[in-house]
Amino acid sequence: MAKRRKFTPEFKAEVVLEVLSGATSQAEVCRHHNLNENQLSQWKRQLLENASTLFESTDKQSSEVSEQRIAHLEQLVGRLTVALDIQKQVPWIG
Repeated sequence: MAKRRKFTPEFKAEVVLEVLSGATSQAEVCRHHNLNENQLSQWKRQLLENASTLFESTDKQSSEVSEQRIAHLEQLVGRLTVALDIQKQVPWIG
């Protein structure tokens, strides 16, 4: 039984962009990379359907990551404040 090939997202994007650029036909690209035309058509459809979300997701992801980081830092500041208050009350610690 033949082993299935796995393609990286970078490879898929490169191949689809090669077709979309118009430099070579889809059939030529498939022959060159030993791909089935249906597979390449599926990749092309996926790219075109999701192209509009590429720019939105980075903004949403970065704001979510920033919010998570801020929450973590606020918790850390809270813990350090409590530790500092305890150290001020008990001068022989530390």
